[in-house]
Amino acid sequence: MLSSLWSILVFLAVGALAGWLACLILKVKGGLIFNILVGIAGAFVGRLLGKLLGIRTAFLSLSVGSILSAVAGALVLAFVLGLILSKKGK
Repeated sequence: MLSSLWSILVFLAVGALAGWLACLILKVKGGLIFNILVGIAGAFVGRLLGKLLGIRTAFLSLSVGSILSAVAGALVLAFVLGLILSKKGK
């Protein structure tokens, strides 16, 4: 039970960190929930991009590679979301 709770907390923490960093770099405004969602989805995108490039990282662990992969994916995702949201606002 404690192991699965820890996994969920790590999953959310890595997602929040990756989403926050991506939104900070791209200057996309979003709250905590938005950052977590962008970061978690970005982790999947980053892992997919890593596989396509032949880069292997531990998935959603507290390793530097995992966080960098999640941030890279979150950057791609936040950029695309920023484009979509800016077009809707006009």
